[in-house]
Amino acid sequence: MGALTHASLVEYLLEEAFEVAETVEAAVPGEGRGAGGAANPQGIDDAELLGELGDVLLQVVLHARLAEERGAFTFDDVARGLSAKMVRRNPHVFRPDGSLQDTFPATVEEIVQKWDAVKRTERPERQDPFAGIPQALPALARAQKSIDRAARAGAALPPAVPIPGTEEELGELLLAVVRSARTSGLDAERALRGAVRRYQQG
Repeated sequence: MGALTHASLVEYLLEEAFEVAETVEAAVPGEGRGAGGAANPQGIDDAELLGELGDVLLQVVLHARLAEERGAFTFDDVARGLSAKMVRRNPHVFRPDGSLQDTFPATVEEIVQKWDAVKRTERPERQDPFAGIPQALPALARAQKSIDRAARAGAALPPAVPIPGTEEELGELLLAVVRSARTSGLDAERALRGAVRRYQQG
């Protein structure tokens, strides 16, 4: 490997993040191995997850080290910034001094509303609900994120179609769509990227 740069490390950061996702998604409820052999009802292999999270953290450490070498910021700055953001964006959990609130919202919807309200005050120039969604996300993840943002902002949603009742059946349907697209000489990923782009542009 040549000299490390932020750009050269990106592929490894993405790879390690996907490995965390794979470890979690491969879990079989009730069959996980917890720390010290304790039962893990989520079915996650805790030793595997521990290692994969460490790999992601290493990527953060490396990026912070490169930034430190050029005098930009340190790993401690990253941690402090994260702590401050969590306190600032979660006033339903933390007081301004970082101590815990005495009571908490009753529903996830309340939490999301408070989170969104704080983010709007931080970035009042962001009127577009799709601002900040990474362009590099795979098309399906970008579509899901875009629709979630639009729904939370009260924006118009794309048309819906009937879908199967389980994620397994939905996955089979999506796989069949990709297969049919391939048979027709179409690129499903590119097609969805285009549809999301057109949706975002209104």
